[in-house]
Amino acid sequence: MIDISESVMQFLLASIVVGPLVGAVAAFLPAPPGLKGKSPDQAVLRHGVTVTGVILLAALVLALGFDHDHPSTMQATTDISWIRALDVRIHLGVDGISLPLLVLTALLTFLCALYSYFKQQHQRPTPGAPGPSPKAFVALLLVLESGTLATFAVLDLVLFFLAFETVLIPMYFLIARWGGEGRQAAAWKFILYTLLGSVVMLLGLLLIGVKAGTFDMVALAADNGRGLTTSVQVIAVLAIGLGLAVKTPMWPLHSWLPDAHTAAPTVGSVLLAGVLLKMGTYGFVRIVLPIAPDGMRTFAPYLAAFAVAGIIYGSLACLALARPGSKGDLKRLIAYSSVGHMGFVLLGIATMTPTGVNGALFANIAHGLITGLLFFLVGAVKDRYGTADLDTLAGATGAALYGRAPRLGALLAFAAVASLGLPGLAGFWGEMLALFGAFDPAAGLNRPAFLTFMAIGAFGTLLTAAYLLVVVRRVCMGGPRPAGETAVADVQGYEFAAWTPLVALTVLAGLWPAVLLGLTDPAVQQLLAGGPR
Repeated sequence: MIDISESVMQFLLASIVVGPLVGAVAAFLPAPPGLKGKSPDQAVLRHGVTVTGVILLAALVLALGFDHDHPSTMQATTDISWIRALDVRIHLGVDGISLPLLVLTALLTFLCALYSYFKQQHQRPTPGAPGPSPKAFVALLLVLESGTLATFAVLDLVLFFLAFETVLIPMYFLIARWGGEGRQAAAWKFILYTLLGSVVMLLGLLLIGVKAGTFDMVALAADNGRGLTTSVQVIAVLAIGLGLAVKTPMWPLHSWLPDAHTAAPTVGSVLLAGVLLKMGTYGFVRIVLPIAPDGMRTFAPYLAAFAVAGIIYGSLACLALARPGSKGDLKRLIAYSSVGHMGFVLLGIATMTPTGVNGALFANIAHGLITGLLFFLVGAVKDRYGTADLDTLAGATGAALYGRAPRLGALLAFAAVASLGLPGLAGFWGEMLALFGAFDPAAGLNRPAFLTFMAIGAFGTLLTAAYLLVVVRRVCMGGPRPAGETAVADVQGYEFAAWTPLVALTVLAGLWPAVLLGLTDPAVQQLLAGGPR
């Protein structure tokens, strides 16, 4: 930790939220003479790397200046009146719950910008077929980053909703304009599902604000539901929970996700899985748990039931896609795996215990690192073989990455075993803590039911291991490359640059979980207990 004044911290957090929007506008301006590069396209992509790099640097400085001795206290706060008639305020702040998500968002967006910049240098344009505008791509990427960062930084219910919605339009266009086959239908499905969920969520947020007399999330969390009747809390949790469940996504509201991931470009899939899905679960922790605890207690067993159903469903869907002859798409398989992994996050939240909620927050970060890496790797495999179809990749001599591109094969195997929860890697701790939380749920919850959910979730970890090992066997193993066949490129330098931070952080979080848990635990304890912030 370094000693930084509160005013500088406030400036850093405000810059992190607003900076990408300024960068998005600047992306449409002509590049300065010294930054033009070889072409206008290269210049604007370089601009994207620069802006996201500055935001990542600011996020790291913010993390270093954060008071780690008091992670439950809101820090770097800005509180300015915005709409006086409704008492809506521009209220920003960061604590041990939101700080890791801010840094994760800044990191993944920077890596996506870096990957896109160098990948463009290695692509040969198709004659007579100009691609989509890089200016629009960079602007959409930066607007998406700003909306996501704002979601994790704002402390007003109305601002939370606005930030929550901001990400929808850029992600829609990233899928619809830069996606693959079926991108238009997938983009429409994504926007319709999430917009419908958001309308219901808005009604719940307004109900809380009107009944409590404030939209301030800090004041509402400190009140811990004492100013809201049980019936109001139940209605609010139902409405807000439905909107958040769509974004998470929770089974059976998940059906937009596989199509969106299958059609999305690589960086779209990385950000969708690594960042956007976390907005839903963050909303459960930041809003539903502390503000409407009685309503949450009513729905917790149902949330846990849907969570474990998603764990099993996602794993069985992945097993079906991995089966020979099923023509399963590897990107679609990883998308269904996210349904299962986010089920563990929801199970941890449903326990309403510090252990379970800490596990959910840890699993959130682990999923962002590991699944982000998986989508990068699957994108690389698709670039090299022209397909992500498992039967095609495994046919004849197969992709056989161990023999043809050994570094790529090793990274894919590493990401797979991290995703299945191998002890010593990041994926292990979140799922284990979520299951421990289900073993001893909060007072007032049905313990036999949660023990059943724990057993089902534990069985889901076995299914997860089964389908991921099948994928590794089918894609990485195979016969030698026939004589005369074109060699497959192994991992390129720019790919190493984009993927190495994710590998390193996956190992670090697995071997030293106290780094993350030391931030989240005091904040979670305070959040669940209510009281002054």
